[in-house]
Amino acid sequence: MHWALQLADHFLYSVLTHSYTKELANCGEENVHKLQSAAKAIIDLCPGPDSSRELDQLIERAYIGLLASCGADPFQWRRLYSDASVLRSLVDLIYPQALDEETAMSCVARLDHALIIAGAPGQGMQSLIQDVILRTQTEYLPRKPFKYSPKLAISPTRSPSAHIAALLTSSGTIPRLIDPPSLSVFRRELLNKPFILSGFASDWPAMNEHPWNSIDYLRSVGGRGRVVPVEVGKDYRSDDWTQRMMSWDDFLDVLEKDSTHSQTIIYMAQHNLLSQFHALREDILIPDYVFTSPQAPATYPLYRPPNNEEELALNAWLGPPGTVSPAHTDPFFNLYAQVVGRKTVWLAPPMPGITKAMYPFPPTSVTSETERTRNPAANLLAPSMTNTAQVDVFSDQNKNKFPLFWRDAVPEALSMTLEPGDVLFFPPGWWHAMRSEEISFSVSIWF
Repeated sequence: MHWALQLADHFLYSVLTHSYTKELANCGEENVHKLQSAAKAIIDLCPGPDSSRELDQLIERAYIGLLASCGADPFQWRRLYSDASVLRSLVDLIYPQALDEETAMSCVARLDHALIIAGAPGQGMQSLIQDVILRTQTEYLPRKPFKYSPKLAISPTRSPSAHIAALLTSSGTIPRLIDPPSLSVFRRELLNKPFILSGFASDWPAMNEHPWNSIDYLRSVGGRGRVVPVEVGKDYRSDDWTQRMMSWDDFLDVLEKDSTHSQTIIYMAQHNLLSQFHALREDILIPDYVFTSPQAPATYPLYRPPNNEEELALNAWLGPPGTVSPAHTDPFFNLYAQVVGRKTVWLAPPMPGITKAMYPFPPTSVTSETERTRNPAANLLAPSMTNTAQVDVFSDQNKNKFPLFWRDAVPEALSMTLEPGDVLFFPPGWWHAMRSEEISFSVSIWF
């Protein structure tokens, strides 16, 4: 039996069951029938051009259905999208002809789309997709073994004391702790205020034997054919800002070059890369602080941990110098680890007067998918951008336009530049903004 059929055997037969038909009923009987016909053709080893064409059409229909779901979780459309994507790649993998490199790359990219766009719902689906990607890469897209060389580093060599001008929009600095606090001290004394653990992540594999500042290592971790979502533009408040999928290798090529003079900024922001590339997840060490089950702070009584089994949300941020996350709020406790490069952070507490002084965007009545997905920092929990400030906290040119910001927010604001290995903590609801001073790779741990 072909290896792809062995990996997907349980999935293929589950598509043909009556319970599966009922689960996807809202996607339309015709669409489900075409999906099942394709699964049967694969099982019988007789897929052909018609199967490929109909599965491509199903992927497109599922994507349209996903976009038209208007805020509700489009589970059935996400399921149809990912299942059709898997079947379409299986057709290419088992078709009775030599699989060329271009087709293998397309299979991997299509499966990545299922992970990123649809989340690959369904029992065992994410594992199946990861297994098929890895086997396809092993069989048809072999990876070069990783050999670390300092010449391949994407982080510039420089003194830690290299000067970065203090922000005029803050009146204080974020406290630095040399010695990590005990869990009891963290819960009792530090849970409601920001601080930096200096060098806390310095012993992570990501900063040592699996260096994230090595382009060569990052290429080897993903392997060939992978794609990632990127933002194009200065920040998501700009009219010319957009999102698109990009080859992981092409994205690393952009970082490897001198991007400081590029007119277009490309940034991978708030993406769960550590789930997509499992090896990266092994390169970080989750601090014990995230397992202390903190209570909702008085300044943010609506706090709830992330709604998943681990009650954790890990996101990666990778981009060139000058990338900016504008001032916004998030609903979780955050341990923000700076792994590569330096990043300047601005913080302000969630006080009513300060929130008003941030001039947040007003609620929008627009319900189009374009508007609803525009704000990546909202993580789909505040899609109207009401959690995002209009003020540019990295500029001192806003005094006349935003007088309340200078009167009420600046006196309470804190800032500091994170060095590689630093871990920043701040509670839910705090206004925060980030600016990369160099090529930067960071991980946010929401809990």
